[in-house]
Amino acid sequence: MRNKRTRQIFEKVLVTDAAAKGKSIAKSPDGRVIFLTNAVPGDVVDVEVFKKRKAYYEGKVVQFHSLSDKRTDPVCEHFGVCGGCKWQNMKYEEQLSFKQNEVVNHLKRIGHVDIQEILPIQGCQEVYFYRNKMEFSFSDARWLTPEEIAKGGEIDSKFACGFHIPKMWDKILDIEKCHLQEDPSNAIRNEIKRFAIQNGLTFFNPRKQEGLLRTLMIRISATGEMMVVVQFFKEEKENREKLLGYVAEKFPEITSLQYVVNEKGNDTIYDQDVVLFKGRDHIFEEMEGLKFKINAKSFYQTNSAQAYELYKITRDFADLNGDEIVYDLYTGTGTIAQFVAKKSKKVIGVESVPEAIMDAKENANRNNIDNTVFYVGDMAKIFTSDFIAQNGHPDVIITDPPRDGMHKNVVNQILEVLPEKIVYVSCNSATQARDLELMKEAYDVVKSQAVDMFPQTHHVENVVLLQRKV
Repeated sequence: MRNKRTRQIFEKVLVTDAAAKGKSIAKSPDGRVIFLTNAVPGDVVDVEVFKKRKAYYEGKVVQFHSLSDKRTDPVCEHFGVCGGCKWQNMKYEEQLSFKQNEVVNHLKRIGHVDIQEILPIQGCQEVYFYRNKMEFSFSDARWLTPEEIAKGGEIDSKFACGFHIPKMWDKILDIEKCHLQEDPSNAIRNEIKRFAIQNGLTFFNPRKQEGLLRTLMIRISATGEMMVVVQFFKEEKENREKLLGYVAEKFPEITSLQYVVNEKGNDTIYDQDVVLFKGRDHIFEEMEGLKFKINAKSFYQTNSAQAYELYKITRDFADLNGDEIVYDLYTGTGTIAQFVAKKSKKVIGVESVPEAIMDAKENANRNNIDNTVFYVGDMAKIFTSDFIAQNGHPDVIITDPPRDGMHKNVVNQILEVLPEKIVYVSCNSATQARDLELMKEAYDVVKSQAVDMFPQTHHVENVVLLQRKV
């Protein structure tokens, strides 16, 4: 029989930096980079290599010789298995430092741009319980931790309501307490699971495509309103009504209790009917007196308090005096558009999702904003010379594209239009840097400020102000 190849181990390696996707970096004796998943910069460790490439290794720590002063104790019992808060073992001020460095490195190394002013990263006041939306999955075969497997014996429960194990679409880790959403989020999830088990309701199995309970979404707005959406794989009227009736009675503070029956192979609800069980079919978010209606399919920034900081920075960078025509590209539900409308002559918002534009128009009417216009369309196709002739030449463009950045047609059109200022909001500074390089012959990068929306993770937003060259 062929022997299994022995994995290579590097001893007493210094972890030097943080890398993309929550990984850390060390150097091997042969000079190649090692990407690690369970270390903090400053640790001295032994590394077992499980992937070898021409320019780098991937590995895991098998022994710690000394621990970094950047470390802190994780608060969550699921840390290291869940994968959602990969930096929970790093002090928050260190997280901010690495995020800031990553943004600046991307802008300079990828974008090759000169930044006139780099403002300090805007950190979060609350570093736990900051998310307004959480989604959980049910499973009839929960993920077992190495400790449970090693202990042996009979497993007390095979059911789970929690998160997907990283890179495993069918494996769900049962979550007892998550530190990302405020109470009563944990109580609702745990009580639904307890009631379902006690009453014999089946949990979903994605491989067999069977079971009743599929997913659970909980939204809690800054105003204290609460939405709960339970997704069922099939219709079992008696069991569905029994569960939802219990939830409504147990948690009368729920503003909106809804459900979905989804028999598809995937659990996305955007093409499904969401049915109201009790309350109203929406909740409200509020910001500077503006109210935003949020339904089960709405996109809204997941950190309400920090979204306010992000929008204030965006508005400050735009520095509007009330006479400008502003284009808000990738407007979503029009939150930024409405946030800057009172300091603008006119705001034109463009978004590809029809439901989002419906929400944007409704929210503008509710907020008595009459100087916004919203359009549905593919940004690369709708943002044309004819569109600009129809709506007026923009003095300022605010753009907040998805992670892939702006389509090259959009960049080219911006360079044709040449607004005086561009405020570029990004959740991916690498693609932002790529787009900035395309515009650097026509624009100066006046200032940049990173904004931390997701403490305990590697994710970071960045806002850049571009000024047209004279």
